Amino acid sequence: MAKKSAKDKKNTKDVKATKGKGDTPSSFTEALRAGHGFELVDLDPRATPGFDGDKAAGEEALAGLGDQLAELQERLFAESKGGGKRSILLVVQGMDTSGKGGILRHVVGALDPQGVHITSFKAPSAEELKHPFLWRIRNALPTPGQIGVFDRSQYEDVLIVRVHDLVPPSQWSRRYAQINAFEKKVVESGTTVIKVMLHISSEEQKARLTERLDRPDKHWKFNPGDLDERAHWAAYQEAYQVAIEKCSTPAAPWFVVPADRKWYARLAVTNLVLEHLKALDPQWPKATFDVEAEQKRLAESP
Repeated sequence: MAKKSAKDKKNTKDVKATKGKGDTPSSFTEALRAGHGFELVDLDPRATPGFDGDKAAGEEALAGLGDQLAELQERLFAESKGGGKRSILLVVQGMDTSGKGGILRHVVGALDPQGVHITSFKAPSAEELKHPFLWRIRNALPTPGQIGVFDRSQYEDVLIVRVHDLVPPSQWSRRYAQINAFEKKVVESGTTVIKVMLHISSEEQKARLTERLDRPDKHWKFNPGDLDERAHWAAYQEAYQVAIEKCSTPAAPWFVVPADRKWYARLAVTNLVLEHLKALDPQWPKATFDVEAEQKRLAESP
């Protein structure tokens, strides 16, 4: 990884994995939260923080989370019908082939579609380029009761923009503070922000790209541009490191998920969403009508 400049080191936020009592994380939230002194290069992409089991155990554990997720999501959605303002925003970032699609299928697939809003951010359109970079992000935020999911996000404007010099450094360097201020307001408005960086190794990415080229049923997933981006691996790792340092805040911390093991990444992200839903503890709204009177009317009806 390239050495960080003094400018990049300045004003860094808390970003090292937080532990529970002793050295054992008490939750995925604690195991994966990036805290002070975090170094991406030191995190093994094949590690399984917060989970001691193997693949079979992980898949079994994942299968058992669906009912809990469904109930809490329904409570969050119902709460909004009673005037509740809370929502969740799951931000998923990562290098090509890091497993973002799998996360959407397995994690979001366990939720009720009517309460989920997914936005996949591509290169900005001509209309979007007429506005400040956060304009399209703000327009895609979840409404009360929703679980919003960003496949890529505002961080592309300090990642690909930085790596490819798409705008002057003086411009993208201001965006870290702008992102922090924006996310703070989003959280204050009632949205819980869960930012996930899927951390894949260069070797695993190469293996996944090789599989896509070797299998005709995977050719549709291959994009020649992925190889062009792979040539900038070190620059992307540095850009992610700085984004995590500068933008892992108390209001919206980063969670860095080792992603070489697909089963673990899916288990980890599912648990992150579940743990945040449990912390919100959404409540069923109180009836706005006389329940006993309606029960009586129903009993007396033909």
